[in-house]
Amino acid sequence: MAAKMTRKKLEKLRETLHRHNHLYHVEARPEISDRDFDLLLAELMELESQHPEWSDPNSPSGRVGGAPVEGFVTVPHSRPMLSLGNTYSQDELREHDARLKRFLEKASPTAPPPLTYVAELKIDGVGVALRYENGAFVRGLTRGDGTKGEDISENLRTVRGVPLRLGKGAPAQLEVRGEVYIRRSEFIEWNRRREKDGLPRLMNPRNSAAGSLKILDSREVARRPLRVWIYAIVDPNEHGLATQTDVMKKLTKLGFPVEPNAATEPDIEAAIAHCNHWEQARHELDYETDGMVLKVDDHGLQETLGFTSKAPRWGIAYKFETSQAVTQVLDISVQIGRTGNATPVANLEPVEILGTIVQRATLHNRDEIARLDVRVGDWVEIEKGGEIIPKVVKVLADRRGAKVKPYVFPTECPSCQTQLQSSEEEVAVRCVNPLCPAQLRGRLEHFVGRGALDIEGIGETLVQQLVEAKLVHDLADLYALTIPQLAGLERMGEKSATKVVEGLARTRTPELSRFLFGLGVRHVGATAARMLAAHFGKLEALLAATEEELGAIHGIGEEIAQSVVETFARTETRELLAKFLELGVEPEETEPTAPTPGAWDGRVFVITGTLSEWTRDEAAAEIRERGGNVTSSVSKKTDFLIAGEKAGSKRTKAEKLEVRIIEEEEFHRALQDPASLT
Repeated sequence: MAAKMTRKKLEKLRETLHRHNHLYHVEARPEISDRDFDLLLAELMELESQHPEWSDPNSPSGRVGGAPVEGFVTVPHSRPMLSLGNTYSQDELREHDARLKRFLEKASPTAPPPLTYVAELKIDGVGVALRYENGAFVRGLTRGDGTKGEDISENLRTVRGVPLRLGKGAPAQLEVRGEVYIRRSEFIEWNRRREKDGLPRLMNPRNSAAGSLKILDSREVARRPLRVWIYAIVDPNEHGLATQTDVMKKLTKLGFPVEPNAATEPDIEAAIAHCNHWEQARHELDYETDGMVLKVDDHGLQETLGFTSKAPRWGIAYKFETSQAVTQVLDISVQIGRTGNATPVANLEPVEILGTIVQRATLHNRDEIARLDVRVGDWVEIEKGGEIIPKVVKVLADRRGAKVKPYVFPTECPSCQTQLQSSEEEVAVRCVNPLCPAQLRGRLEHFVGRGALDIEGIGETLVQQLVEAKLVHDLADLYALTIPQLAGLERMGEKSATKVVEGLARTRTPELSRFLFGLGVRHVGATAARMLAAHFGKLEALLAATEEELGAIHGIGEEIAQSVVETFARTETRELLAKFLELGVEPEETEPTAPTPGAWDGRVFVITGTLSEWTRDEAAAEIRERGGNVTSSVSKKTDFLIAGEKAGSKRTKAEKLEVRIIEEEEFHRALQDPASLT
């Protein structure tokens, strides 16, 4: 009987704490003081320590975190987490609305439905997916590459606002998506505490939230001021939700924190008016937002509109105008990237923009410095493009001092003193020394990064030490590192060194797509790497491919094909791959995935000008779905030029080469009847 009463008391405490946690972090109307809450939590934890047999991973005590984990497991998403297309132009929002209406008119010409929009603030946070079973939180993933994310469930349990148990009416299976963020006021207070403890200031709330979620010790994550907004339910139709408006109501009813300023608007003009209001009012919020997301409200229409290859047609992000500030240029330095590009950076007198401290801003390239005539000592106007990447946009010449001299771009690489080179074809200035330490650092950071091999324990600081100590001379040398070598480096020690070596060991048989992306072949991004891996299945087959074979793959244009062939033909590349093999690193083989046969197999398209019914990406996706290949430049290999309004030099070149030119109206007919293009 005593045990039964104790168990009942424990469950009652959990229920009470869940309720007060929701009242405080979701509804912002606490009923008890922080001290009283802490006393209840302490009582619960004491009971749980006495009765471990009654443990529950979703107990309120889980908010304080648990023992560190060894690493994060990568898990496929139930549905891809796609990014939205975006625009800074309200006219483009109107064009987007008109494009959707034309699309729907073709799908239902007799009775095209009206378009109602839900307008939601675009939170500048970190995307996550949360899964619940029978009302209990079971798993949380990062966005990752959109198809797979890292399992950070233990860290997400500590985030205030993430319900560990849902309210009444929770379905047996539920997946929701949202953004983890940090309030401005809490971020400022966090930085004050760090400065008091002699620690460096954190740059901005979003990066700090992202870094916090990747910490292996959830007890440390629990000390960070992380919060969450939930904005979507996966497969809403399965839950009887006909609109996004219904989704928001359901989320609120289940106990999820939902950003309160969303609005359902009857048409695009009303949605734009909502955007205009929040473009000004956003500064009054206690969290970062860089725009507004417009979604077609009706889920049936969302299904009809569908997706392009990259994003849903039914949604678009309107980015607010960038935020600006004035500060002084203290110095201009030149950074050398992994491909040798020399990028000038303005080092600034620290200035605050929307609660974050900006100390550096890009100047892009040598030509941009000349255009702006920016000099060391100048007062400049800077902005955060999309509120993320700071850049110098204007020099305040009237505030220039008499002793401020014009900036002279260096002629030598600041890392290896090799003469910098440029060509007439591009504005970039490059270091062409393949042994340049700065390039090596960039290649290593790219190779070990999340999108590539994702090697645990190796970050920017360790990479720099490895290069300076000359322990690595190329990418493959990472796999020859030993625990004693690493333990001898500053701030490493045997335990950290062991983790790095173990992390390397786990990637000796990497996915082919990650390995290809990690090699850093010019023009081969993550998407192209996945396409190549899916087509060839193994590295040996890719190495033997010709430029023509590569160019014929859906989504792989001439530029990528040429770069791949040139890269793998180089002696140093072949030697690097052989060295990987000697060190036991061999990408795993997969069954090649044959593309679905299409009516336009092998046909090469170029798109130019402005299309009224599609963006270029959408038109390219339509072509690829039918087997065609889209490239960026007109050549003798081009079969068709899709010409929109204001088609310029590409049309002229196509006429000269006698390439068949397809006007937009004919292109639309061809999409309905692909066989008509012969």
